[in-house]
Amino acid sequence: MRNNVLISFLLSLILFGCMVGSNYRRPVVETPPLWRFEEKEAREVVNTAWWEQFDDPVLNELIQVALKENKDVKIAAGRVEEFMGRYVTARAPLFPQVGAGASAGRSRVTERGPSPLDGTKNPANDFQISLNASWEIDLWGRLRRATEAARADLLSNEEGRRAIILTLVTSVASAYVNLRDLDMQLEIAKRTAKSREETYNLFQIRSRGGVISDLELNQVKSQYEQALSTIPFLEKTISQQENDLSVLLGRNPGPIPRGKKIDEFALPAVPAGLPSDLLMNRPDIRQAEQELIASNARIGVARSLYFPTISLTGLFGFGSTDLSSLFSGPAKVWNFAAPLSAPIFTGGAIRGQVKSAEAVQQQSLLRYQQSIQAAFRDVEDALIDQKRTGEQLEIQAKQVGSLRDYARFARLRFDNGYTSYIEVLDAERSLFNAELSQAQTKGSLFQALVNLYKAMGGGWVVQADHMTTGTW
Repeated sequence: MRNNVLISFLLSLILFGCMVGSNYRRPVVETPPLWRFEEKEAREVVNTAWWEQFDDPVLNELIQVALKENKDVKIAAGRVEEFMGRYVTARAPLFPQVGAGASAGRSRVTERGPSPLDGTKNPANDFQISLNASWEIDLWGRLRRATEAARADLLSNEEGRRAIILTLVTSVASAYVNLRDLDMQLEIAKRTAKSREETYNLFQIRSRGGVISDLELNQVKSQYEQALSTIPFLEKTISQQENDLSVLLGRNPGPIPRGKKIDEFALPAVPAGLPSDLLMNRPDIRQAEQELIASNARIGVARSLYFPTISLTGLFGFGSTDLSSLFSGPAKVWNFAAPLSAPIFTGGAIRGQVKSAEAVQQQSLLRYQQSIQAAFRDVEDALIDQKRTGEQLEIQAKQVGSLRDYARFARLRFDNGYTSYIEVLDAERSLFNAELSQAQTKGSLFQALVNLYKAMGGGWVVQADHMTTGTW
């Protein structure tokens, strides 16, 4: 009867024990109702593999390779496995811990000692076998809070891994766009240098015939050399960009295959969504929230140290000097105990741990709020960049067209003797600079769209995650 009462009491403690510390509640975050610049007619593409909209098979292949081979992604995956192990370890004390032991020995004591042996065997055998168990009753929720914190740490690292995947995909896309942009600038520089070389060769013939002065010849030569000097710089930058992209692919530095020219890229749609969507779409925000959950749970772990702990311990086994009688009734041994320990004076150690946990929780809260504000800024910046860069590109296209007409008319005027070659040089120099600037702006427009997808996050990160394991 008394055993039943004791068992009922212990079960009541286990089932109805309170949890020290407050349960997590998501903080209220002020979100803007709308973005400053939003494409009203844009279709919702934030949950798709947006890089495929560029319609470049080489880019698609590069991203697939990066997701499978990039070292940062593999390190992040290993870190998730590490925290999975930590979570299992933190959760284990919620269950009874059972162990077994066995021993066998033979010993002899002196027969000349002060105490007679009284017929005891000497030497004697000693055989023991036992099962032992212990179980801490989580009366105040210390173990449950520790498990909650460990689980949040695990989820935080999982979101951290997805944040790395998000950054990797956008970095590969940005690097490839930049590479094709540089390729276009190099093409413009080579084309311009070739055209000016032909002009320079023609002017050398005219100079030898006395038709033009050395001043005009040197003006043409300087224009030719100016275009020529941009080629090594662009070639150097292209090689460095290829090396950066190779490392993202998990490879040693080397050449990168090319697909479509940047002029042939299809322009991806602008992702639509409300500012509040960022709370669900961005892995870095979800990671910061899991860190906040973990730090909130650890306040409960620290506060539980003020309260007593109760553990159930037990041992059951057999001990005998004869192996043949080891499992007989008289050889049976057992014990059961419920030790209780409680702090009385700790010199402020527990108070210090609580204060430290509360300070960490406040830091996590501020980081969570900060990550949300940074995400809103990133999207706003990307939207502004995409809109204004598109407007800039339209104006530059008109400017390049006008300068081409200017260069054509200037050469006609020179050929017909109406003006000096200085006018032609000015027109061609302006056209060259405008074409390079237009190519750079075109690359910037694609970069702005890549940055917008990065800032918005979304379901495409999950799809990219599947590609890291080949389950795409």
